[in-house]
Amino acid sequence: MPRTHFQQELLRLRDEILIMASMVQQQLADAVDGLSKADLEAATRIIAQDMEINRKRFLLEDETLALIATQAPMAGDMRFLAGCLEVVSELERIGDYAKGISRISLMLGRDSGVVMPEHLEEMCELAISMLRDAIDAFVSGNLTAAREIPQRDDLVDTLYNKTNIDLIQLIMDEPHKMARANLFSWAAHNIERTGDRSTNICERTIYMVTGEMGELDRSEEALSGLN
Repeated sequence: MPRTHFQQELLRLRDEILIMASMVQQQLADAVDGLSKADLEAATRIIAQDMEINRKRFLLEDETLALIATQAPMAGDMRFLAGCLEVVSELERIGDYAKGISRISLMLGRDSGVVMPEHLEEMCELAISMLRDAIDAFVSGNLTAAREIPQRDDLVDTLYNKTNIDLIQLIMDEPHKMARANLFSWAAHNIERTGDRSTNICERTIYMVTGEMGELDRSEEALSGLN
C-alpha cells in the first residue's frame, strides 16, 4: 500500500487503542462500583463483557502484525507498532483485573457483612487516571508525560498499603471475617497492578520516542534484590 495509506493505518490504529483503553477504564470503574454496591447483576455483565476486550486485543494484534509484515516499517514507526503489541496486552490484562473484581463481588454476595475499604474507590480513580494519561502519552508520543505519570503510582501504592492495614485490623478484631477481608485485599491488589501496568506503558512510550529502555519504578527496582 502507498506510504500515505500506511500513515492513515497508523492513525487508525492509534484511534482503536484509545477505544480499547476507554472500554477497559469503564470496565474497571464499573467493577469497583459494583463491588461497593454488591451489584451482582453488574458483576455478571462485566465478566461477560471481558470477551469483547479479549477479541479487541487479538484483532489489534493481527492488524499490527499485518502492518509490520507488509510495510517493513523503520525506526520510530517500527517501535510504535512493537509498542502497540505490548500496550494492547497490558490493556487486556487490566480488563482481566476488572473481571477478577467482579468475580469477587459474586463470591461476596449481596450481604457479606464487610464494607468495602474506604480507600478502594480513590485507588481506582487514581489508577484509571494513570492509565488514561499513559495511553494518551503513548498515542501522542508525549515524552514529558510518560516520565511524569509513573510518579503518581506512589500514591496508589500508599492507598493500597492503607487498605491492607485496615483489613488486617478488621481480621484482628473479627477473625471470622478473614476470608471475606482477603477477597477485598485481592480486589485492592488488582487495582494496584493497574498502576504498575500504566507505568509499563510509559516505559514503552519512552522507548518508542527515544530508542532507550529504562525502569521507571525505582522503588520496585530497589527492592528486587531482596527477593
